[in-house]
Amino acid sequence: MDTRQPSPAGTLLREWRSRRRLSQLDLSLLADTSARHLSYLETGRAKPSRAMLVRLSAALDIPLRERNTLLLAAGYAPAYRESSLDDGYMASVRSALETMLTAHEPYPAVVVDRLWNVVQGNRAMAVLMEGVPAHLLEPCPNVFRLALHPEGLAARLSNLGEVRELFLDRLLRQVNATGDADLRALYEEVSRYPVPGGDEPGGSPHRPSPIQVPLRFRTPFGELAMFSTMATFGAPADVTLSELAIELFYPLDDFTAAALRAWPDSA
Repeated sequence: MDTRQPSPAGTLLREWRSRRRLSQLDLSLLADTSARHLSYLETGRAKPSRAMLVRLSAALDIPLRERNTLLLAAGYAPAYRESSLDDGYMASVRSALETMLTAHEPYPAVVVDRLWNVVQGNRAMAVLMEGVPAHLLEPCPNVFRLALHPEGLAARLSNLGEVRELFLDRLLRQVNATGDADLRALYEEVSRYPVPGGDEPGGSPHRPSPIQVPLRFRTPFGELAMFSTMATFGAPADVTLSELAIELFYPLDDFTAAALRAWPDSA
């Protein structure tokens, strides 16, 4: 009787395979190996080579941070560097981010990390940050706290119910896809926030929109409607870079576009 226990790396492989809803045969075909060998790796009967772990990580679409964790669990050095944006060799990245953010004005744009903390934003983000209390901005703003906390943007959203459902679903899908404990803690926190007024605040009827759930929020200028797109860096080889995303906000109607263009002059 084989009493060997699964190795730490084998346990992680099985967890990631289950998270991706793949059978051993499915994964073995994707990684160009045999289901038998994969079974041996997961149960600890065989030790994976570094090259095999790299192949399996790619087939499982494991985030770079977790790929390093898998390699360490098997006794290998991490394959991907984790840098600070302040590092010298990241200068081109900083320049690209600054160019994108500035070029997007007068519309809001923000750079976030894997936990949706705001790394950098352009001046137009003031339209979303206005009136937000200091405790939601320090030590750094978080997109989900800003949007869903009753003292944040939630108090001004005229379609809070729709936005809340969309944001929570997005965050939960990311939690399930990554298994990230910090993201799960964030989800558990923001999902417990009370809804201002006990239910979705009332608002004027909304016109048909090509965007399923835009952001509609009240301002002194009237109700603004925006949608956003996300951009990431292609083929990153650095953990920090792989976890950055740029969210660009756009006006949904002419009124919002005019209000955002006038915002710097009226602020």
